[in-house]
Amino acid sequence: MLLVSEIIEKLKDIISSDGKNGKVYDKDVADALDMTQINFATMKKRDKIPFDRILDFCAIKKISINWLLYGQDPSSLVDSTDKYWIKFYPGIAMSAGGGSDLENENFEKLDIPNFFISSLGGKENIKNIEAINVTGESMEPTLNDNDIIFVDISKKDCSRDGIYAINTEDGLLVKRVQKLTDGTYDIISDNDIYNNYAISRDELTIYGKVIGSFGSIF
Repeated sequence: MLLVSEIIEKLKDIISSDGKNGKVYDKDVADALDMTQINFATMKKRDKIPFDRILDFCAIKKISINWLLYGQDPSSLVDSTDKYWIKFYPGIAMSAGGGSDLENENFEKLDIPNFFISSLGGKENIKNIEAINVTGESMEPTLNDNDIIFVDISKKDCSRDGIYAINTEDGLLVKRVQKLTDGTYDIISDNDIYNNYAISRDELTIYGKVIGSFGSIF
């Protein structure tokens, strides 16, 4: 994947080619991504890519996300991206609240390049993968605010420790789930400033197991 600085320069080139007069500055990129200049500067300083904003930008401009992030020739991806895609829910965010039902939400088709398919379990497993936004800091440093996670909805057995997309009385969450010896489940935030808590299996609905995110495969 290209560095954040390289992606920003590509975005500037795109904005310039669209008819922007004069030099293109960071504030112009922030505007194009619908971000405040402060948030953009923080993202740049942390070397963090705002994937959700970039996906929206690419969709509007009809640009290959693979070219922007990986520098790949879009023509080399025609066969794979026409054939393989997963559901992406841009309007849903998994955090410490929400309670949304993904099955009733609108989704977009997120094209998956051939080189990434094996990381998601192979061609036969693509049908079980969905992409969802993450908001909040409770799972840092494993998952960051605005990350996009890949959830395998065929994996609903949480008897083995892992990170899962779950539904509890607190809403739709992404948390580390650990089975305890008394049969309850510990709901764990990787960020130490958040408290963990235990719930019974009856209080826990597993939507699927998180198998990766942009930049990480678990």
